[in-house]
Amino acid sequence: MSNVAIKRVLVANRGEIAIRIIRTLKNMDIGAVAIYETPDADSYHLRFADEAVHIGDGPNSDYLNGEKIITLAKQYKIDAIHPGCGFLSENADFAAACAANGIIFIGPKPETLRLFGDKLLAKKAALDSGAPILPCSEAILADERGFAVAEAFVQQYGYPVIIKSLFGGGGRGIRRVESGTRLQEHLRSASAEAKLSTNNPLVYVEKYIARPRHIEVQILADSQGRTMHLGTRDCSIQRRHQKLIEVAPASLPEAIATSIQNLSVKLASAQGYLGAGTVEFLFDIATQEIWFMEVNGRLQVEHTVTEMIVGVDIVEQQILAAAGKSLSVEEVVFDGIAIEVRINAEDPQDNFNPDGGKFIELYTLPGGPAIRVDSAIYKGYRVPSCYDSLLAKLIVKGYQWEQTVQRLKRSLSETIIAWPKTTIPLYLTICDEEDFKKRNYGTDYLETHPAVFDYSPHEYYIVDNSVYKTDCTNCAEEICPLGKTVACGKTARQHPLSVPPSGLAVAEQNSVKSTIKGKVARILVDLGDTVEAGDHLVELEAMKMHTYICAPQAGVVVDILFEEGDSVDVGSAIVIMK
Repeated sequence: MSNVAIKRVLVANRGEIAIRIIRTLKNMDIGAVAIYETPDADSYHLRFADEAVHIGDGPNSDYLNGEKIITLAKQYKIDAIHPGCGFLSENADFAAACAANGIIFIGPKPETLRLFGDKLLAKKAALDSGAPILPCSEAILADERGFAVAEAFVQQYGYPVIIKSLFGGGGRGIRRVESGTRLQEHLRSASAEAKLSTNNPLVYVEKYIARPRHIEVQILADSQGRTMHLGTRDCSIQRRHQKLIEVAPASLPEAIATSIQNLSVKLASAQGYLGAGTVEFLFDIATQEIWFMEVNGRLQVEHTVTEMIVGVDIVEQQILAAAGKSLSVEEVVFDGIAIEVRINAEDPQDNFNPDGGKFIELYTLPGGPAIRVDSAIYKGYRVPSCYDSLLAKLIVKGYQWEQTVQRLKRSLSETIIAWPKTTIPLYLTICDEEDFKKRNYGTDYLETHPAVFDYSPHEYYIVDNSVYKTDCTNCAEEICPLGKTVACGKTARQHPLSVPPSGLAVAEQNSVKSTIKGKVARILVDLGDTVEAGDHLVELEAMKMHTYICAPQAGVVVDILFEEGDSVDVGSAIVIMK
């Protein structure tokens, strides 16, 4: 690739990642053009860009419209497009269309994205490079042939297994199956979600490791033949296969860390990789074995935790590589231990259901040495219900694990984001949990440590311009935003908002109601069906997450009040039972 000048970049993303990219563009004296859909008209990233262009009403559809984005890029004389993470960042057709229109795609080449976008082709490439892979089936659909292939696989390898989307990412289209009684149901569900998120219903079945750690290797490569790594990350603490807490570097035996770093560089180099990417592995805690999982050919949300310990601007290296220049990193120096937490507008005590649609009236950030916050919110901002629930990323660094955890705890205690419920109180509880303090955790951490959800929700309120919190020590009696007279301290703790547990529908006069605001992804029952308590009735999608509305008791479905694609509010009756 020849060395080209990049003077104007269109950032084809939103939120905190768009701001993060624009900051680097400004550091490099490159013009930044932002795009936005109508629900994002007051988004913070628009204030950072040199120009902001309305792309459509959305939500989501216009951010995913590659043809429209390229047309705008040509109209605004754009040299390159940075797709951020998610959206079009791993879309090989979009990358190829950029090239066909004389626009630089800041990311891997189209053929690389096609290879690694297919999880089974990626496994074969990894195997050819010497990486161990887990047993898996061929690609299948949720039909009779697919059921037969899945049954044959579990007969050979046994349960548990995991079903994955062939082209998926971000935890979408994944189902764990513990026994054969629900294998076909999970295949249908995973395939439907894969179709919804990737427009392709193909899935495959893989042998499931009961208690692994999710390990990543950050890679960089330029067109001059240089491929390198920036160390490891541990992304094991997750909900619904989506990451919540990331740590760099991962705590691994030195030989294993060295092995996967070398394997990652070898694999990327063999495929002519360009730019930034992540090679992902599973580390079996019980057997100390490492298994290749996949390659994400894009910037990861958690790239910032790696930047904290290596001092390298990964986005800058992406841009240099895309322009045909050499990576500017001469030598990588690993400095300290960093933790990143994703502060989401979610209620962890309600199965992480999204809590969008609310205005942010209070917003206070932490400070001090080795503290970084990447955020896209501000006081007065209304958190959209139609996009990802990520509000901010808090990254802290220390020089020993104990110091880093303590800095994280202190920083979280200083952070106030209200009124949406957030993941902050959960993280504060985790900071004090013994296994976390010992770095003794796997991907099953939240399932096996239910006590971390036993906390008093943080409720903030304002009286005469003073901010009060439910666990503060002020003894003055005031009026809280719920309309109740409370005394700060013990009495105030008695008045958190009550929310029905996720997945358990509210039963009232035989109606089954939605516990969230979202869109109907799938109707899972028909009129006249007999269901048992706990059976899935409806699958809802909100802020890229899926929630099942379940039958509160046994009964017969006598009416279905919504269709797939319809929007529902909290408390809306969806199904009538008798």
